[in-house]
Amino acid sequence: MSNLGRTPHPIVSAFVLALVGALSPLSYLVCLAEPAPEDVTTEAFAREVERVLPLEKPYDYHKRLSSSPVHTARRNPVIVPQAGEVVLPVSGWRIVSHAQSTAVLKNAIADFQDYLNTSMGVRVEIENRDALQDWESLSQCVVAGTLENLPGCGIDLKGPKDYEIVVTPDRVTVCGYDERGAMFGLYNLEARMNLREAPILPGDLKTVRHSLYDTRMVHSWMGWMEWPDALLAHLAHDGFDGIFASCYANPNGDRATAESSTEFMARLLFMMRHQDPARIRDLIDRASRFGIKVYAPIIHQYMGTPESEAQLRSLVQDVVRTFPDIQGYILLTEGFWYKQWGGAHGASAEYVQDWARNWCRAVAIVAEECHRVNPAIEILPWEYNIDFRPQNAEMKRYFIQQLPGDSTPLLTWENGKSFEIDGMQGYLRDYSLNQIGPAEVTDAQIAEARLRNMKVYCKADTFASWQYGTIPYLPFPYQWYERYKALEKYGVNGTLESWSSGYTPNFMTELRAWTCWSDAPPLQELLGAIATRDFGSGKEDMVLAAWDHFSRAIRLVPDTGPNMGTNNAIGNPLFFQEPPLRTTTFTHSWTDHEKWMGYLGGQLNPYWPFTVTRMVFFPDFTNQTNNAELYARGATGVVVDPQTKVLPVFLKYLRQASDEMEAGLKLYRAAAMESPESKRQHAVREVVVAEQLQRMMQSDAAILEFEDLRLQLAAEPDSQKAGALLDRMEIILREEISRTELSLLAATRDSRLGFQFEQDYVYTPYSLREKLEVLRETLDKQLPARREDG
Repeated sequence: MSNLGRTPHPIVSAFVLALVGALSPLSYLVCLAEPAPEDVTTEAFAREVERVLPLEKPYDYHKRLSSSPVHTARRNPVIVPQAGEVVLPVSGWRIVSHAQSTAVLKNAIADFQDYLNTSMGVRVEIENRDALQDWESLSQCVVAGTLENLPGCGIDLKGPKDYEIVVTPDRVTVCGYDERGAMFGLYNLEARMNLREAPILPGDLKTVRHSLYDTRMVHSWMGWMEWPDALLAHLAHDGFDGIFASCYANPNGDRATAESSTEFMARLLFMMRHQDPARIRDLIDRASRFGIKVYAPIIHQYMGTPESEAQLRSLVQDVVRTFPDIQGYILLTEGFWYKQWGGAHGASAEYVQDWARNWCRAVAIVAEECHRVNPAIEILPWEYNIDFRPQNAEMKRYFIQQLPGDSTPLLTWENGKSFEIDGMQGYLRDYSLNQIGPAEVTDAQIAEARLRNMKVYCKADTFASWQYGTIPYLPFPYQWYERYKALEKYGVNGTLESWSSGYTPNFMTELRAWTCWSDAPPLQELLGAIATRDFGSGKEDMVLAAWDHFSRAIRLVPDTGPNMGTNNAIGNPLFFQEPPLRTTTFTHSWTDHEKWMGYLGGQLNPYWPFTVTRMVFFPDFTNQTNNAELYARGATGVVVDPQTKVLPVFLKYLRQASDEMEAGLKLYRAAAMESPESKRQHAVREVVVAEQLQRMMQSDAAILEFEDLRLQLAAEPDSQKAGALLDRMEIILREEISRTELSLLAATRDSRLGFQFEQDYVYTPYSLREKLEVLRETLDKQLPARREDG
């Protein structure tokens, strides 16, 4: 019997091979031929999207996530227990726990009761006992407790968050090393029943699960300091036990650095939101009920002077006195820095080493003040901005060597990881999934930390990323799984698993939760169960094959980081002529236009002001610079001589990635269209997410090719050759119009799409309609006029 308590479909239990040679060793394939579904056209699927998905306005998903119940009806009436399985009856059982349990376990038990009732149609009562010494004699119940109050149970549990589940025909026992362990054990029971779609468990289930991480924390997807109880509950169900709150603001509201310093980073911090200490207090109290720890930053510009040290000590003392129950402090160089902020690109070794020593001295000051009050407070220094290119490994080691021994370095997992495209060396410019990691510099830092017997935390994306950051999660399970295995291999002790992409519940966070404890079911078994539940029995062949194609696709994407191509390509027009201004400008005013638009104005492009400038691709209409070529170089980190063109290679790999996505989407669409009506809406929504990903890849390529052709056209004296260039540009325009119409449909049916809380919506239905107007004017007026000009 499988750990999930169901006889798996043949595709689930087939032997999993990692192919070698021509195929990627990271691609998992089952020993079955890929299914050949009946082809579903894009148009036919679009009609289904319109039929089953209701219209949504921006922020509608925010409202649902904030206010909707955590649990919904999930029981599948056709599922029946198999031989050797235990099914909880609709009534007659109870949940037994110790009367002195704290809020964490009481909250989890109440949640489990609600889950059984709402999701599975099983009514249970809660029975609190003063003692549980006789727990082994109890029957028709779920017993939930800890090592302390369940004598003889959980003898193999080793540390916080560990739990044991034992199922017998008339009792289910959940024993945690601590109350959070018991909580996660109860939530794992829910996860097993969710995959089984019934209150059914293996009759002989006995699993001891050790937590692989001291802490797993995230940002909120919803926005800065937006942590409603429903989101906290979802987080706990997906195995998270930490959140990073108050980013870029001291938790006690102190703004001394932001208000007094004129240094570049301080001016950025001046524009950050003010923190209300009462809001932090409320969050800590609410999060604690879900077993979730709160981490916060310390914001300070350390100058290396006695006065600056005294200011830092006073700040930390006040924060710790105000919030003694903040679990730890993330000392990110974007807000906690020495003298002058920057990444030290091109700086001398002497300068960087001096900066490192002084920054680490500031870290030590924070550690001293925190540990004077509570030695358990975690100090997590994160030198994110320091040059993370592969050649800087020794300098990154130097930072680890300077840190105080009672701190825990928080390392950036993948940024800077090298890769090769057609013989050209590139590196990840920001958070991305096309490379598994760790980066060369991170590998070196982990090794140095281990020499010092230090724990290591990592900022490591595990379900969403800046590479396609306006997509709420990335459905690349096989590629993600390789990262999960690498994190485990390196013994990473704790994780920050998202930046501003934040967390929303989805099937990738569900998969990730399983992998964060030992004794997880095999990957194919988990994915097969998820596919069956979400698309219906018999569809798992197509869904798993689709996920394999998607996972191959992301490995090919050369566009890395928070760029236009991976976040706003579907929202960015194809500019043929300089467009009219859409905002006020100051080009003839005493006001400095560049400072106003780039600094005070939030970095806006007045020709396309619907998002921040870095998300907008805009041509050089003087035709002196090929911005498409520059984009390809910047997004890959490839450094070559001016005569070597990166753009053709960049476009080639983007299109290969899109082709892999299309191979998977043919299967994904077919699986959704064949899904039962009861599962259709969810299945269709899953496909819409993957389609929007592919369209982002396609529009990325279209925008860059169009600009390259525009420059060729501007320099082409031969009318016949110019006509051929215009023909190709017309084809690209027509394809982009069709693609944008489909992107608009998706955005009006899923309000998650386009949102990334650093700048709210990067694109909206409104801006997509504006883009369509630009495209149609270009096709209907500007290109014909250029043809007439010869």
